[in-house]
Amino acid sequence: MSLSGFVPDLSWIPFWLPYSVDIGLVLALSYALLLIIGEGERRSLWMVRGFIILMLATVASKKIGLPLLGFLLEKLVLGAAVAMAVIFQSQFRRFLEQIGKGEIFQLFQVSQRTSSQPDSTTDRIVEAVKELSQNRTGALMLLETTDTLEEEEFVSPGVPLNAEVSKELLQTIFQTSTMLHDGAVVIRGSRIIAAAVILPLSERTASRQLGTRHRAAMGITERVDQCLCIVVSEETGSISLAEQGSLNRPLTSSKLKELLQDKFASKVEGDAVGLSRKLRSQGRIFLERILRLSSSMTEKK
Repeated sequence: MSLSGFVPDLSWIPFWLPYSVDIGLVLALSYALLLIIGEGERRSLWMVRGFIILMLATVASKKIGLPLLGFLLEKLVLGAAVAMAVIFQSQFRRFLEQIGKGEIFQLFQVSQRTSSQPDSTTDRIVEAVKELSQNRTGALMLLETTDTLEEEEFVSPGVPLNAEVSKELLQTIFQTSTMLHDGAVVIRGSRIIAAAVILPLSERTASRQLGTRHRAAMGITERVDQCLCIVVSEETGSISLAEQGSLNRPLTSSKLKELLQDKFASKVEGDAVGLSRKLRSQGRIFLERILRLSSSMTEKK
């Protein structure tokens, strides 16, 4: 008996099952992208969310019969996909490598690395500050705690880096033989966003013992509440931490670590873990509602 013309009977499959599987796979892929691309950077998360919203709007416009709007949104999605592939090329490379190696389920374990990442980031910052202080190498580090700082807050935005925080990189940047040592580094989450950033100086009268770095730390924290600024004095090697225009000095490396864990690491860790939990809960609720709706439609039919 020839099977060339055999067509399997799939009528036993509920009509809602393919749609549920489709939606579930889209949610899983979106969740993995959010974890991989958005770890540590709030602005990256907004970009990925905007891309997902564009895709949903494209599907919705076609479903309700708006072909022109659907055509326009489809082109926007295509352009946004190309732009994101360029912006997040390293993250996409890692994403494709894990898929190629068959490590699909490990994509969803990024949240565990993210939750432990802020503490190690704090340790690397403190270790770098400790050695810079011992060598009396001047340094200025701006740490974002909640909202993303805009370039308008700076006198000069400096040189973009977008590199992982490391003790060696921070020490290298502030060596006087480099072109990036004059200014501040901006740290967002676990990444160094820029170096040689010129910060606004405080207009308040300060002690003569305080140099330009201390006045810059006070100036930016006066203008922006959602940040901390670490200063290492080039003359004395003393460590200071600026917050809301006030300097906490002198500090030991252990005291600095304690303050950063309270004011910086906990916020970054809270954002990462909170995002992961929120995505999981919302995805689960969404799928439950779809399955419940599909079941009720099947019963009515």
